[in-house]
Amino acid sequence: MTCWYEGPLAAFDTETTGVDVEGDRIVSAALVVQDGPGTRPRETRWLVNPGIPVPAGATAVHGLTDEHLQRNGRWPAPVMDEMARGLAEQCVAGRPLVIMNAPFDLTLLDRELKRHRAASLAHYLGQNPMRVLDPRVLDKHLDRYRKGRRTLTDLCEHYGVTLEGAHDAAADALAALEVVRAVGRRFATRLERLTPTELHTLQATWHAAQARGLQAWFSRQGTPEVVDTAWPLRPELPAAA
Repeated sequence: MTCWYEGPLAAFDTETTGVDVEGDRIVSAALVVQDGPGTRPRETRWLVNPGIPVPAGATAVHGLTDEHLQRNGRWPAPVMDEMARGLAEQCVAGRPLVIMNAPFDLTLLDRELKRHRAASLAHYLGQNPMRVLDPRVLDKHLDRYRKGRRTLTDLCEHYGVTLEGAHDAAADALAALEVVRAVGRRFATRLERLTPTELHTLQATWHAAQARGLQAWFSRQGTPEVVDTAWPLRPELPAAA
């Protein structure tokens, strides 16, 4: 039987106006589907006019300017609907979904759906929950004592994956997908007996432990930053009284 990391996978990635999942917006995204290692990936790309200014710092990362997005981007409402339907189709097809730092991309998409479609991501998924594979969570758990950063660029270098055009959503999605395949092969003895469904459940536990460890480190450093333990989707903040 083919192991999950040698089988069909899909990957999703976004580029945004910033890093606040509650207030920032998606400006581009991509869904990449690959039937197996070495097969030609199928890409769906979206470009969005977010309706708010894109900070210079965000443009410096992904290269998307206000002028370009206003001229070429589509309005958010139909695009968010297409993204959510695209992810739901992967769930129906039974493909595991690779998302680097899943709580960021999925939470931001969920908030965009509520903002523009008055519906949650869960509404689109229905009875077909995602089976997410997060290369950051997997690598950090399986090789927890390795020093250094674990950005997508770092993971690509560590696992020998080529990343061409970093911070292009399609390029990042495909690279994350290849990293997950590489992680599966490197740690095959620990992963090959696990199904994507089992791994999804385990990653929620692993991420929570990783988040608590990072929170403890921030506390020792006197840093006020709060680390959310939820994975792969953060719960919505309670409405202000």
